[in-house]
Amino acid sequence: MIARTPSLRLALAAVGILVLALVPAALAGKGGKPGGNGGTSSSYALTPVLANPGDNVVNWGDQVTFTVSTTATSRPFVALTCSQAGVGVYSNALNFSADSLSTTFSLSSSRWTGGAAD
Repeated sequence: MIARTPSLRLALAAVGILVLALVPAALAGKGGKPGGNGGTSSSYALTPVLANPGDNVVNWGDQVTFTVSTTATSRPFVALTCSQAGVGVYSNALNFSADSLSTTFSLSSSRWTGGAAD
């Protein structure tokens, strides 16, 4: 069993969410061979904007963003959802296109007032 820190759980959740957000656009097709991806590519990286830089771990109350690159769409979105004990406590989706006003997720909500989350 792997011990998952809050930062690892957040990164894993974000990975799954980001893939789900980009796959439909990639599959929408720009031609290409059947079964192919039409030459699209996507990549991302979690970038902490830590409110508490002393511990180098993403915590409740911190802020995170993503570096997103894709040829699948000109308007990629990242959806981030966090839960505690299977109950959703945070959910937000942001536009990561060139004209986005904000690409920063603040990790707190009225339902998430502290503690680790997946």
